[in-house]
Amino acid sequence: MSKNEKKSGKGKLPASGNIGLNAQDCKALSGSLNTLLANYQMFYQNTRGFHWNIKGENFFELHLKFEELYSDLQVKIDEIAERILTLGHTPVHSFEEFQALSKIKSIRNCHNGKVAIAHILDAFGIILAKQRELLVQSGEAHDEGTNALMSDYISAQEKLVWMYSAYLG
Repeated sequence: MSKNEKKSGKGKLPASGNIGLNAQDCKALSGSLNTLLANYQMFYQNTRGFHWNIKGENFFELHLKFEELYSDLQVKIDEIAERILTLGHTPVHSFEEFQALSKIKSIRNCHNGKVAIAHILDAFGIILAKQRELLVQSGEAHDEGTNALMSDYISAQEKLVWMYSAYLG
């Protein structure tokens, strides 16, 4: 298939579902989205742990902030999984798959607020890099739905990175 056929959606591979995207592009995008989903799941679980286990003088402030963050991550997890389904594929859904695909590793028994925030910033770095890759990939596939989702996530998360970084000084 030529580049022009791929860009126009013409060629040997049919469009995925009724959304008019090339099936091969949908498969590749779904693979990338599944990797993103796995990273979000690990980020979510770590943030729940930070919320439950935080101690110290900033307990009340951080306990609430971590709850806000994991609630937002939960919404994004659902949106990403539904986007994969929209593209005609199956979202990963086992903890083993999350661990295998994720660059974000499990954090256990973190009680220190500054350490937890450092882990959160590391996770955002991983998530933002993957979302930027997906922004390019979805643009090349003319997948406006995935592209818009990634763009929205990136702009909001860049602000969160600034805020969490400011907390650390």
